Amino acid sequence: MKFLRVGAPGLERPAVLGPDGAVHDLSSITADLDGAFLAGDGIARARAALAAGELAPIAEPGRIGAALARPGKVVCIGLNYLDHAEETGAEVPAEPIVFMKDPGTVIGPDDEVLIPRDSHKTDWEVELAVVIGARARYLESDAEAASCVAGYTISNDVSEREFQLERGGQWDKGKSCETFNPLGPWFVTSDEVADPQALDLRLWVDGVLRQDGSTAKMIFGVHHLVRYLSRFMVLEPGDVINTGTPAGVALGLPGTPYLRAGSVVEVEITGPGGSLGRQRQRIGQA
Repeated sequence: MKFLRVGAPGLERPAVLGPDGAVHDLSSITADLDGAFLAGDGIARARAALAAGELAPIAEPGRIGAALARPGKVVCIGLNYLDHAEETGAEVPAEPIVFMKDPGTVIGPDDEVLIPRDSHKTDWEVELAVVIGARARYLESDAEAASCVAGYTISNDVSEREFQLERGGQWDKGKSCETFNPLGPWFVTSDEVADPQALDLRLWVDGVLRQDGSTAKMIFGVHHLVRYLSRFMVLEPGDVINTGTPAGVALGLPGTPYLRAGSVVEVEITGPGGSLGRQRQRIGQA
């Protein structure tokens, strides 16, 4: 199933995309698409209600909000594609590089991204985002990890490289500026993604293709990451894992301009099971 949230910021309604392409209101099933919805039987009830024709269509959905409301935490993996590590001159990690991103950065897939004040190196990163649907604690196998994954969505892990790499301290301050995590348009349940390691990721800036990669080239795969993280923190329903980005970021392309006000970024992830959707952000100035 493809879930989404529609409406003005702060007033989004939960919805589901029907097989006919129509958007159906889920307000009778849940108040929002959040950890409580994922932890219970929300997906099963939504599936049954859609099949029974019990969900009213939304004639004019309007704005699409973030695919998930109020993630408990956003855990990010750095340098998780060999080509990205190579382009940035970084050593290939022996274990996943883990950092956190402020959940407050999450915005809708087509919302405006703001370049922070005093920023000179705001960069883009298309990423597969994993949505956790069951509590994950000290998992022992990839099969256990898979059972904790509710589904997938798209993240643009926007990053300010000077803040991240040249100002000392941890990466978080270059990753957690406001609007730095467009998420969506859909949260696609795991049963519709036959193989999370067989997805194609692409990103364009002002119509120029900058990133064109595949999750097959991850250093650490999705299920390995969920299992690994569960050894260091408890993952809860509604948490999100941004799994890393392939080559093609401005940081790794000498002479390539970073984002500027007025730039347009487009992002998509596709695969054998279908599309996770497409994002389009115009860049503004904080």
